[in-house]
Amino acid sequence: MNILITGGTGFIGSHTAVDLLQAGHSVILLDNICNSHREVVARIAEISGKVPLFVEGDIRDRKLLDLVFSRNSIDAVIHMAGLKSVAESAAAPETYYDSNLSGSVTLVSAVLKAGVKLFVFSSSATVYGVPRAVPVTEDTLLGRPSSPYGMTKLFIEEMLRDVQQANPSLSIAILRYFNPVGAHPSGLIGEHPVGTPNNLVPYICDVALGRRPELKVFGTDYPTIDGTGVRDYIHVLDLAEGHRRALDFLEAKGGLHTWNLGTGSGFSVFEVISTFERVCQVRVPYTVIDRRKGDVAEVWAGTDKIRAELDWTASRGLPEMLRDSWRWTLANAAQRD
Repeated sequence: MNILITGGTGFIGSHTAVDLLQAGHSVILLDNICNSHREVVARIAEISGKVPLFVEGDIRDRKLLDLVFSRNSIDAVIHMAGLKSVAESAAAPETYYDSNLSGSVTLVSAVLKAGVKLFVFSSSATVYGVPRAVPVTEDTLLGRPSSPYGMTKLFIEEMLRDVQQANPSLSIAILRYFNPVGAHPSGLIGEHPVGTPNNLVPYICDVALGRRPELKVFGTDYPTIDGTGVRDYIHVLDLAEGHRRALDFLEAKGGLHTWNLGTGSGFSVFEVISTFERVCQVRVPYTVIDRRKGDVAEVWAGTDKIRAELDWTASRGLPEMLRDSWRWTLANAAQRD
């Protein structure tokens, strides 16, 4: 297949591109480089042995989208483009609704015009809101996300359901990510946030490297194993494989489907810190501060549905995730200094 990945030079997009190229597909990367780097394209080519086509641009640019679709025979779209900082979305919600929601509407409109038949959307576990019980399954009632970022994911999901009902020839997979971490074992691609990291593991790596003095742990009074928040962490390579499996399923069976992408188990913040210190042999100083508004005590994925339907299970554990993250950080430290 010839596959367009929006946000294709980002953390998850770059690893998914490698997985698809190594599986024999052709890949086009569309990215505005607002939170990624152009050199990722060359690194994807170095790992996979194949050069993806790169188009710099924004999904809100309808003329550009129409040009991309008209010049390339695109069989499938994996939609990952979007802003993703919870805190930033709370400070500037209008920016997030414009980029994520309006951009997705523009993209889907272009997809329908071009007659593309397969569409995969990168959603988030934030659509579950504050879950009443764990694990959360695809049948769990959706809650109200705690941030404008999460709301954009929820609204896009609803939009896609309506679009697929009106256009049954368009097959759609909605993939709800839990907490992607790790990096390619080559050390060539990984999570490379612009500015202050928003996620736990990149922040831990920054502290371990000495770039930041300490990690801030947001609350130790949750009803969890050690009082800190518990999350489901998944290796980005497992996540990438999940996208390929979803595309294969859509091509074979069509329709609209929703799957969780997680491991089915959770780790607390303190467990992540202690595992990192043990496997990477680096101390991570931290300080405990108040809870963040909107954080939930614990959440992890129910994975029975994706295991049964896609024959997919995350295979990499937390130690491998953290070792790969640290390897990537050490190999690319100079780029962030």
